[in-house]
Amino acid sequence: MLGPNNPNSKDLVVYSTFKRILFVAAVLAAPAAQAQWTGKAELGALLTDGNSDSKSANTKIDLTHEADKWKHNISAAALYGENAAFATSERYEAQYQANRSLTDRLSWFIGIRGEEDRFSGFAYQATVSSGVTYKFVDSATTKFDGSLGAGYKTFQPQVLIKSPAGEVLDRIKGESDSEPVATLGSNFEHSFTESTKLTNKFLTEYGSSNTSVADDIALQVNMSEVLALAVGLGVRYNSDPPPLAESTDTQLTVNLVYNIK
Repeated sequence: MLGPNNPNSKDLVVYSTFKRILFVAAVLAAPAAQAQWTGKAELGALLTDGNSDSKSANTKIDLTHEADKWKHNISAAALYGENAAFATSERYEAQYQANRSLTDRLSWFIGIRGEEDRFSGFAYQATVSSGVTYKFVDSATTKFDGSLGAGYKTFQPQVLIKSPAGEVLDRIKGESDSEPVATLGSNFEHSFTESTKLTNKFLTEYGSSNTSVADDIALQVNMSEVLALAVGLGVRYNSDPPPLAESTDTQLTVNLVYNIK
């Protein structure tokens, strides 16, 4: 059984990681206690035992605050997974963006985002950027905006030393590096019915040495005014990952969603 009294050291690591994931969600959800913040918080977990033994958990939170001509967005996500023998995934990411309306459809933004993924081949990646966002569609059922900007990215590659079974035995960190990047992003949301909607968030950062892409698509079905189920697919891509690291990661999730209104 998973818990702090279990003498199995591997389970203690899993338990502490699960607590870390829940702590990230709880801390970032604190601003939602104010009525001005809206958004959603998600949590999913999968535990299997018997013929196969695996554990995974993920959490996401997305909060928005609008006042006058300003719009603030905070989002974060965390995931952890392991098989019967060793950890297979562990990632933490967070982002903050502020938009200042210039017209009904055009706005200026400044944002910062960071990511720590222990299995991507990068110890960390962080970007500060600024640019413009334009609302192409803004109706009752469909919303779509695109953003174009420029920024500065810093990152630290690391070589993953793996066993024949795929377990990461060591991480050899390289020198930190940085470069200017061009950013291109979009947000799409379409409501098929009052209870069912499709969302997609896309972001790419293009630099001279590396291009990264993050895309998250989800189908959400409301069960009540505040609770919903969401099936999502997330893709992370790097054009030039460090040696022994894959360029593409995909993640399929089934999460319980709490709508913050």
